[in-house]
Amino acid sequence: MAIEEPSYRVLERDGSFELREYEPYLVAETHVAAGFENAGSVAFRRLFRYISGHNAAQQQIAMTAPVTQTRGERIAMTAPVAMEADGDGYRVAFVVPARYSRKTVPKPLDEQVEIRAVPARLVACWCYTGRWTESRYREHERRLRELIATRGYLVRGEPILARYNPPFTPWPLRRNEVLIPVERGRSR
Repeated sequence: MAIEEPSYRVLERDGSFELREYEPYLVAETHVAAGFENAGSVAFRRLFRYISGHNAAQQQIAMTAPVTQTRGERIAMTAPVAMEADGDGYRVAFVVPARYSRKTVPKPLDEQVEIRAVPARLVACWCYTGRWTESRYREHERRLRELIATRGYLVRGEPILARYNPPFTPWPLRRNEVLIPVERGRSR
């Protein structure tokens, strides 16, 4: 059975690079005060509890992909999603299945879990396989930033780690991505 992902259209593709146009979607998100490699594990338990029925509707919610993580300033409900850095930690998020709207998505009972709308956006993506280490992520983030600059795009958000596989997936088979929100620059 296929796992649902946010809907997007690929505008450009060149090896590991893609330029994607995402449609709006919702995420269930939490902040964790942990380092890069531990943030996902800490947050996963909290978010998994929410989709397992710890919500106002006591309803199970289907697992989706990717689980995202990002570092940076705490962003309001309309900001981009992912594992994002958040001052002293990271924001980690599960994508909410598309069948839910802002009005119909079950309300989290844990005040550390928020539902956030992610607007339509243009995103530069670098795909890679392997381990979820910070050094591998930074290596691929650097490559993506180089491509963004050479193609004349302007960065419009924090980099995001997107993980598509459960931890028991052998590392050579894991699908990972670095995502960076962008806009087209004046010079191309």
